[in-house]
Amino acid sequence: MSSTDTTTVEQKVFEALAALGTEAEITREASLEELDVDSLDLAEFAQIIDEDLGVRLEGKDLKDVKVVGDVVDLIAARVDA
Repeated sequence: MSSTDTTTVEQKVFEALAALGTEAEITREASLEELDVDSLDLAEFAQIIDEDLGVRLEGKDLKDVKVVGDVVDLIAARVDA
């Protein structure tokens, strides 16, 4: 899926986070903590990303991620890998 650009990945990440039911505004600068994303949410998020973009995320991949932009960059790098 090399035709997927960062904008598309960002849109999918934002949609997936919104599907988790966060009340906060989703931006690249928003922390996962601000969005009230817990470990169960991350597992569901990883499943959505795998289904939508074909990128498999493990718990260890996301443990050091703090803000939405980091998640987008991580996934974008793997989409084109």
